[in-house]
Amino acid sequence: MQIEEARVVRHTTLGEGGYSALVLDSPGVAPYIKPGQFVTLRIPGLDGAVLRRPFSVHRTDGTTLTILYKVVGRGTEAMQSLTPDNTINLLGPLGNGFPLELDADVLPVLVAGGYGMAPLYGLARALARKGLVFVGGSSERDILCTAEFEQLGWPVHVATMDGSRGMRGLVTGALDAWLARNPDQPVQMYACGPHGMLKAVSERALQRNCTAWLSLDRHMGCGVGACLACVQKVRREGKIVWARVCKDGPIFDAREIVWEE
Repeated sequence: MQIEEARVVRHTTLGEGGYSALVLDSPGVAPYIKPGQFVTLRIPGLDGAVLRRPFSVHRTDGTTLTILYKVVGRGTEAMQSLTPDNTINLLGPLGNGFPLELDADVLPVLVAGGYGMAPLYGLARALARKGLVFVGGSSERDILCTAEFEQLGWPVHVATMDGSRGMRGLVTGALDAWLARNPDQPVQMYACGPHGMLKAVSERALQRNCTAWLSLDRHMGCGVGACLACVQKVRREGKIVWARVCKDGPIFDAREIVWEE
């Protein structure tokens, strides 16, 4: 874990859904990022803000790392003003990352909601075997990075709530259809997205008797496990305990998560 002033290399808008890609030169952090880990940024120009903002790492290339984000509040809105050669204070790598081990006959299946696609791309690059990607969103504007996955040789199945792209409905509907067509194929799932989607993927993994690794999203304070703001109930060694999403996660085995309504 290291703090450094990362230089902005590129900052581009992705489509019309309010998403952007921020590419940072981060020689002290980028080369050490594992798929599923995250960084925190101190947003410049955000007067009065004490806490850093956490972001999943979409990809790393040498000394650069890429963050995908959507403007949803003051922090991400302030980030829009960053231009090449600006610097931003960055802390990372943080979290545990996705396990990469796969049994010989197991197909990796990635499931994402919106910009939950971000950490799954680095995972697809790192896994030893190609698999399938399922991505969902409210509309076509929320579907990101499909061409990048296809260039890696990963077929992408899309679902949108309004039917503007791919299957109409939830991404788990597209996943269910594929699972029903392939009942004997061993799979290992990896998912990142909204809480409800992660719970649904967890349920399907349990029904299928397969492993699912979930990237949980919680509001974080410190990002390093000290403030206990992002805790999650999990089952470990026969007991229900509190885990810190930022420190003990953000990647958890679906079988250990205690889901609450």
